[in-house]
Amino acid sequence: MTQSSLAQDLEGILGDPDPGARQLALTQIEDLSDPEIIHPLIAAVRDEDPTVRALALGHLEDLGDARAVPAVVGALDDEDARVREAAATALREIRGADAATHLIKALGHTSPFVRTSVIVALREIRDPRALAPLEGALGDPDPEVRREAVLSLAYLRRPESAPALRPSLRDPDARVRQVAIGALESLGARGDTAFVQDLVGLLSDPDWRVRVEAAIVLGRSAHGLAAPHLRSALDDSAWQVRKEAALALGRLRAASATEDLIGLLGSDLADLRKAAAQALGEIEAAAAEAPLRRLLGDADVEVRKAAGRALEAIREGIGRGNARHETFARD
Repeated sequence: MTQSSLAQDLEGILGDPDPGARQLALTQIEDLSDPEIIHPLIAAVRDEDPTVRALALGHLEDLGDARAVPAVVGALDDEDARVREAAATALREIRGADAATHLIKALGHTSPFVRTSVIVALREIRDPRALAPLEGALGDPDPEVRREAVLSLAYLRRPESAPALRPSLRDPDARVRQVAIGALESLGARGDTAFVQDLVGLLSDPDWRVRVEAAIVLGRSAHGLAAPHLRSALDDSAWQVRKEAALALGRLRAASATEDLIGLLGSDLADLRKAAAQALGEIEAAAAEAPLRRLLGDADVEVRKAAGRALEAIREGIGRGNARHETFARD
């Protein structure tokens, strides 16, 4: 096939009744520089053979031409899983203003997989026209669609989306609530009192992963509301939450949590002993010296290292004569 006749020759071969011949033609394509090749490839997306359809989508992915969007979106609803996956992958590589126009229309598709794939593609394109449709997708009946909409709005980093995202903190799906916390933080809500109050409430969420995320972000909030509630979270039923609460209290330099953290040094879990030691070092808690020295003989090497670093930080703090105190942003 020569470059000038590539599209025409490919169209002829893709009309061959033998699916093997059609597959072979698509596997042998090496030159995609002819812009007209897109037409037989789009036609091949409707081929009766799923392998042909998937191969054609692979080439359309390489082309990244917005003219292919309607065909690729249609393939997202294909009966064959390989074709659906190839279409989703191809869609993420297509660029241009026309692509955004077609994708926004496809957000009304009946299939949740199609809507999810379209949302992922829209965030890759970064077209500002997608902002309002993505905010609308936060109310989609499918939780995976809502989750991808939250992630996409975080990825786009447009602070004006924060009010639309706020209700997602109360979404019925735990995965949506979890990603909404990080999304709002990425949009600059970290130190906002109302957001911190939301996070405090989420420390009681029924899903431990949501509680973990809330503790992590509270530790970065530098807000006076955070420490008392993080101290309470040190008694959480999930050890992962207790660990992140301890680390968050360290980041906040919450001296008021010193005794609670010293108690955690006696935990049966090495991860908790290590987190408590690290936090006490960040606080430069002189009262923790004796129990930290005992951890220098801990069976876990990472705990021993954390205790050593904490003792060094405490000694440095004493040497400066400037013990750290809680330094929160307050109203």
